[in-house]
Amino acid sequence: MKKVGILMGSASDRPVVEKAFETLREYGVEFEAHVYSAHRTPEEAREFAARARERGFGVLICAAGMAAHLAGAVAANTTLPVIGIPCKGPVLDGMDALLSTVQMPSGIPVATVAINGAQNAALLAVEILAVTEPELESKLEAARRAGEEKVLRADGELNGEI
Repeated sequence: MKKVGILMGSASDRPVVEKAFETLREYGVEFEAHVYSAHRTPEEAREFAARARERGFGVLICAAGMAAHLAGAVAANTTLPVIGIPCKGPVLDGMDALLSTVQMPSGIPVATVAINGAQNAALLAVEILAVTEPELESKLEAARRAGEEKVLRADGELNGEI
């Protein structure tokens, strides 16, 4: 099975990204994480992206706040799917990172999740890998059924009370 690469622009992004770590572990997906900045360590970020496919990665997740150029810089150096997590920052509440992540030029796509949306980033990575991994597809379908059952249980409880 292919691995997921996770890059954070700063160590301060780790609390957000922990949810991606947890989700990938739940699905049994191997991952590797690094702190590489698009601005402070551009060569390391570029090298990781350029060699990711040959190193067995199938999807890359990039988390960054404020200018949030990491996902775009990584996407420019690989043809693997890149998922951007815009992280909430101190000034514009994450809107700056969201717009930086989602506004990519034609030809360099980055799939973007919600501000601080690490769990959905990991789930999207699992869905991408599930295209060729039936075991992951089964796990995803079971999780969807469990979510459906939880909602229907809550509905039944509500209707039993009113």
